[in-house]
Amino acid sequence: MLKNWKVYIGLLFIILFAAACSSPFSDRGMQEDVTITSEDIPEEKTKEELISKIKGNTSNEIDDIIEANFSLMDVVSGEGNQSAEIYATTRFELSELEAVLSSAIGPEKVSEVKDNQQILIYPDEFVTLKVSPDDSKVLLIEVAKDEFVRRNYSPSFLSTYFAIRFLDEVLDVDDWGKRRAKECRSGNCYGGYTGKGYGTPKRGDTSFRGGGPSAGK
Repeated sequence: MLKNWKVYIGLLFIILFAAACSSPFSDRGMQEDVTITSEDIPEEKTKEELISKIKGNTSNEIDDIIEANFSLMDVVSGEGNQSAEIYATTRFELSELEAVLSSAIGPEKVSEVKDNQQILIYPDEFVTLKVSPDDSKVLLIEVAKDEFVRRNYSPSFLSTYFAIRFLDEVLDVDDWGKRRAKECRSGNCYGGYTGKGYGTPKRGDTSFRGGGPSAGK
């Protein structure tokens, strides 16, 4: 009888262990904070080399240009299997990189700089430039598809940078701001990258940290 109990306990332990291992990274990631400092960023090209490469790009997609030139540090996963990619650089000030990216591919709209961050809206992506709260020498570059923005972002955050009516039009949803505000009452809405579980719907697998310009999609 005692032997049978040992077998049952052993099987239960195996089942519980397997269930824990099958949990998605996005769930476990919510408990993990990610700090991005200059020491975390892989070796970069010089500012002049980056500017030359960006301006000489042959792509018409801003996300391809960013991916090809900056290190991928984190990924934020949200509703609808959508995600936002977080890149970083120490080579540019915020205003400098905004000018370089805008020169390479002109955005549809550029916000003012507020709270050390600025948002560029492209046909399919929102690009947010933000000074890292962990290291003022680091500039974070968030690339989010418009579907991620539509289904995850907080309208109160975006309305700091753009008029709600404009966002309704860009995101192609009637009264997006009002509808999203109701959904955000539970507090589970994305207010921009912070590197912390709070304020993000589902944190991504931080094993993406360290990916560089040579890492393809």
